Amino acid sequence: MLITLEEAKLYLRVDSSDEDELINSLIETSEKLCMDVARVNSEVLVEEAATTRIAVLYAMAFLYEHREEADYKELLTMLRVLLFGVRQEVF
Repeated sequence: MLITLEEAKLYLRVDSSDEDELINSLIETSEKLCMDVARVNSEVLVEEAATTRIAVLYAMAFLYEHREEADYKELLTMLRVLLFGVRQEVF
């Protein structure tokens, strides 16, 4: 994983462990989403951590904050912008 649970909770400003399972799931989902948007595998995601960590944190926070009424078009648009530098033309 590119982001640890502790890093995610710090980013989200979550103090309790009540939502640890949810946050872990969101981290995993966000990493996969970023790999899909950037058209890269997990190795590239880690190699390009300076760029991809921000995108993963953004996606994780977006999914956490908007779990009831998320606008996924907005999320995907922002991820394309954040990951532009590492995005591959094709898989």
